[in-house]
Amino acid sequence: MKLVRQIKDDLATYGGDWSQQGFWVLAVHRFGNWRYGVRFAPARKLFSALYKLAYKSVQVAAGIELPCEARLGRNFRIDHFGGIVVSGFASFGDGCVIRNGVTIGLRHVDQHEAPRIGNNVSVGAGAKILGPITIGDNVDIGANAVVLEDVPSNCTAVGIPARIISKKRN
Repeated sequence: MKLVRQIKDDLATYGGDWSQQGFWVLAVHRFGNWRYGVRFAPARKLFSALYKLAYKSVQVAAGIELPCEARLGRNFRIDHFGGIVVSGFASFGDGCVIRNGVTIGLRHVDQHEAPRIGNNVSVGAGAKILGPITIGDNVDIGANAVVLEDVPSNCTAVGIPARIISKKRN
């Protein structure tokens, strides 16, 4: 039932529009996580084969690589499909949005640590977030920014390499 609830929540995040390619990717991601909990080995192997087929299908159709090992919070949203790569080592809090051309992953191929992204983070088109860094809550990552260092909560990261700007409070 958890799988059905997660998919319903994801569909609500997309305003009930099941035709959104980001929703397809999330549904496959959730299914991929769910299959790990199937204890009956022959069934798990069948579901794993189905997952791999579905994963490759949405990867080709949507241009989004989101392995089921990546940890996603609630209300995760992928806007504007295409050219998105997320490492299986990455994690996201609740209410995050990523856009087209985003890469979130390893800084070095032999270093198996990826970014830990907090709640309510908005990642602009073309941004790259790389390495074992932490992105705080309520952060905006600007379009085409290259983030290689931690970003504290309530900040904006812009530029190449990204510089951190504190958000002004009213």
